[in-house]
Amino acid sequence: MAKAKTHFVCQNCGYNSPRYLGRCPNCGQWSTLVEEVEQASTPAAKNATATLTGIVARPQRIQEIDTKKTPRVKTRLNELNRVLGGGIVPGSLVLIGGDPGIGKSTLLLQVSGQLSVEHHKVLYVSGEESASQIKLRAQRLDVSGEDFYIYPETNMEAIRATIDSIQPEFVIIDSVQTMQAADVTSAIGSVSQIRAVTAQLMQIAKGQNITVFVVGHVTKGGVLAGPKILEHMVDTVLYFEGDLHHTYRILRSVKNRFGSTNELGIFEMNTRGLTEVANPSEIFLEERLKDATGSAVVVSLEGTRPILVEIQALITPTVFGNAQRTATGLNRNRVSLIMAVLEKRANLLLQNQDAYLKAAGGVKLDEPAIDLAIAVAIASSYRDKGTRPTDAFVGEVGLTGEIRRVSRIEQRVAEAAKLGFKRILVPKNNLAGWNPPQDIEVVGVTTLGEALKIALG
Repeated sequence: MAKAKTHFVCQNCGYNSPRYLGRCPNCGQWSTLVEEVEQASTPAAKNATATLTGIVARPQRIQEIDTKKTPRVKTRLNELNRVLGGGIVPGSLVLIGGDPGIGKSTLLLQVSGQLSVEHHKVLYVSGEESASQIKLRAQRLDVSGEDFYIYPETNMEAIRATIDSIQPEFVIIDSVQTMQAADVTSAIGSVSQIRAVTAQLMQIAKGQNITVFVVGHVTKGGVLAGPKILEHMVDTVLYFEGDLHHTYRILRSVKNRFGSTNELGIFEMNTRGLTEVANPSEIFLEERLKDATGSAVVVSLEGTRPILVEIQALITPTVFGNAQRTATGLNRNRVSLIMAVLEKRANLLLQNQDAYLKAAGGVKLDEPAIDLAIAVAIASSYRDKGTRPTDAFVGEVGLTGEIRRVSRIEQRVAEAAKLGFKRILVPKNNLAGWNPPQDIEVVGVTTLGEALKIALG
């Protein structure tokens, strides 16, 4: 009997090596290579040319391809619909990742109950909990439905047989790291297992037009565990973020073949599960002190939604040789760049000052339009002079100190006016071609020095 061939696969990046290595040469991680048995490919598999639907593929003229659009399925969570691009696309494969205990299973359990109430057949496959555990949580969340099936199983062959017999419209897999493909000999949760399981789930989704939601674990670095091909294979990748010590959760889209990748959904976790936050700007600003220094409000744009967020800065003389630069929810390199512009163009001596900045509320901001608010917050803390509580700031700061135009200024100004702000500083080049609202003063600024003079004058 021939000896089975083995190879070593990195569980972090999927690198393949014929022999064991202590450190992966591709990603640099230690002790991540695991021995796996090579799978012999049959001639039939090599010659397979069938599509996912079982039809033999053939070349087609682009005019002959049917593009009949399938309507999306709306859930009762408008925040989830927004992030998905307007609702659930039938036959799509959606991956949801997040830290342990953040609420991934709770979100999908609530969505499953809502879909079953709307007469959609849902199969919830759990590899981590028993049926009684899921039922207890469902009772606490008031989740029920006639066509809602719970199936605690990890074997993919049994899961496929159950799907063929029940014929559900939606399948929830919680989680992909606990599922096992029978034809793969490696351990559950390995790179080979995750790749094989995801391929089977993709075939189920595309071949039978079943929407599949997959829960994925994340590493301590905050990225999805398993090979990167997992994210390439699915249609949509969602990250469920938040602080376990706070009640607010943020659902963010990082890949979406059917919508924008910049959308943001905000939920609040309570004893009855996750509830939508219809106006997140009020939450991010509700605890803002009236006369605080080092505070500035920016109108940031997340996808199609404008959100008002308070940016806080604390500037103090350093007691060490090198000044510290710490940022939470903001890009640290962006903060360092803006501080350099302030020192060169606005005559603020910041090289001997420690700087601590954060975006209040746990939201992460990463767009050029927040530059002006960051600069105002830093200058306010450095001069120990507060801004007006009814002022907002929007604009990109250039290296020469100019304030550059930003996108969709009308929506940003309208959101600030809706929340009661009386004045907003915007790039002067953004003022042409539209009429500002009557209940807010829109001030156009050209340089950073001009903006600081108005904001702190």
